Amino acid sequence: MAIVFPVVLLLLLLVVQAALIWYDRQVALTAAREGVDAGRVQAKATEAEAEEAARRQARDFLDRQGVHAYQVETGDSTADTIKVTVELTPPLLIPGLTGPSVRQYAEAPRERFVPPAVTP
Repeated sequence: MAIVFPVVLLLLLLVVQAALIWYDRQVALTAAREGVDAGRVQAKATEAEAEEAARRQARDFLDRQGVHAYQVETGDSTADTIKVTVELTPPLLIPGLTGPSVRQYAEAPRERFVPPAVTP
C-alpha cells in the first residue's frame, strides 16, 4: 500500500493537471474571440484604437476568469483583418514540473461600414 498509493496519487494529479491545461486552452481561445469581436466592430476608430479595444477586452475577460500570467498580442493584424493571440501559463499541481504555455488565437475580418449607393 505504501508503494502503490503515491503512484495512484500522482496519476490522479496528472489527470487533474491535464484537465486544467484543457480548461486554460478554452479560456485563452474565448479571450481571443472576445478580443476579436470587440476589435472588429470599431468602424470609426483607427486601426490602433481597434487593436487596443481588442486587447483591453481580452485582458478584461482573462482578469474576470482569474488568470494571472498571460500575454495578449495583436501584432499580426492587418488593415483588413484583426488577429488576437493570447498566451497564458496554467497553474501546476505537481511541484518540480514546468508546465507548457497555452497559446490560442482568433482572427476575423474588420467590419467596414459604407453608405448605400444613391440611385437616381
